[in-house]
Amino acid sequence: MTRSKRMQPVAQVAESRQQDAARILADRQRALEEQQRRLDQLNEYRGDYASRFEDGQEWIGLNVREYRLFLSRLNEAIEEQAARVERARAELEKSRGHWTQCRVHQDAVGKAMDRFRDEERREEERRDQAESDELGQRGGRNPR
Repeated sequence: MTRSKRMQPVAQVAESRQQDAARILADRQRALEEQQRRLDQLNEYRGDYASRFEDGQEWIGLNVREYRLFLSRLNEAIEEQAARVERARAELEKSRGHWTQCRVHQDAVGKAMDRFRDEERREEERRDQAESDELGQRGGRNPR
C-alpha cells in the first residue's frame, strides 16, 4: 500500500475535525450576533424610555422614583447582557483559534499527501523509464 493511501484515513480525520470546528465557529458567530442583537434592543428600549420621560410624557402610575428604579434595573440588565456579549465574543475567538489550528493541520496533512503522491508518481515514472531503457538496450528483441 502506498504512503498516500495509508495517509488517507489521517486526511479524513483532519478534514472531519476541521469541518466540526467550522460548524462550531459558525454556531458561536450566530450566538454572538444574537446576544449583540439583544443588547442593542435593550439599549434602544432604554433610549426610548429615557427620551419619553425627558420629553415630559406622562407615565401613568409611574412617579420619578419608580422611573429611576425602573431605569436602574434596565441598566443592570444592559450590563448583564453586555457581559453575555463579551463571553460570546470570547467563545467565538476561542473557536476561531481552534478552527485555525484544525485548518492548519488539515493543510499540512494535505501537503504531505501531495508530496507522497508526487514521490509515488516520480517513482512510477522512473520504473517506466527503466523498463523502456531496458527494452531499448535489448534492441527491441523479444527475449525467448
